Amino acid sequence: MSAARAPAKEPPRPGTPPMIGVIGGSGVYNIDGLKNVKWRRVASPFGQPSDELCFGELDGQKIVFLPRHGRGHRVPPSELNFRANIDALKRSGVTEILSVSACGSLKENLPPGHFVIVDQFIDRTFARVKSFFGTGLVAHVGMADPVCRRLGDHIEAAAKEIGIPYSRGGAYLVMEGPQFSTKGESELYRSWGCSVIGMTNMPEAKLAREAEICYATIAMVTDFDCWHPHHDAVTVDAVIKVLLENADKARALVKRTAPKLSARTEPCRCGCHTALDTAIITAPDKRDRKLAKKLQAVAGRVLNRKA
Repeated sequence: MSAARAPAKEPPRPGTPPMIGVIGGSGVYNIDGLKNVKWRRVASPFGQPSDELCFGELDGQKIVFLPRHGRGHRVPPSELNFRANIDALKRSGVTEILSVSACGSLKENLPPGHFVIVDQFIDRTFARVKSFFGTGLVAHVGMADPVCRRLGDHIEAAAKEIGIPYSRGGAYLVMEGPQFSTKGESELYRSWGCSVIGMTNMPEAKLAREAEICYATIAMVTDFDCWHPHHDAVTVDAVIKVLLENADKARALVKRTAPKLSARTEPCRCGCHTALDTAIITAPDKRDRKLAKKLQAVAGRVLNRKA
């Protein structure tokens, strides 16, 4: 008599278990309160990430931190290896990203020191590789709603609890940089209804979507760009002064938000963890094997499934 077969093991649900990734922008190079901290280089087939990744725990929740520009702010916006950064976070098990970014304000009611929980982007960058996919393996992910509403809800709840001045919603205009705007550009972006302007969240948000990682931006306002008639033009000294004030608030906000994300047992209801289900258009027998191998961390869940 043959022995009974063990029940088939269910495949892991996409995006579980939750692991929080934090990308720290200008002025945010660490997270307070992390325990069991280890800095580790994570190799990526897309090149070198901005820095080693910091692994730790915050109130029992696993956290992975990446300083976007490297510790000491070594890498300018246009030279960031966005693909390596997102790929390394995915390889580290990250399922949701809190992106902390310094920005200029394009609206009177968003003064320096204010935080904006962004819900839209306008991508005006032109010198960056914007997709993991390419010739031999083509994919088109949806970007109508480029940030995760669920993450935004948790960030907003945390901001209320600790009393940080914030606004929910707004468009982030992503410029190429590294120079700041001309007045003409600033006024153009204001006429489009944009709320803040910065240099780093694209293609970061697009790549996070391709990697099936939830993504949300915490935009820290440092200045009024150059449009405001009663404020001085943007200077690095002025930005750094506000950055230092904002950094403590940002770290407190991340510390309060992260534990709120630990209880999830199902894939994100916004669809972030299944973004590739209907995105890959290249027929299986026509796919470039070398590119498919590079994409194992980003898209292996879909590429490896049986027909």
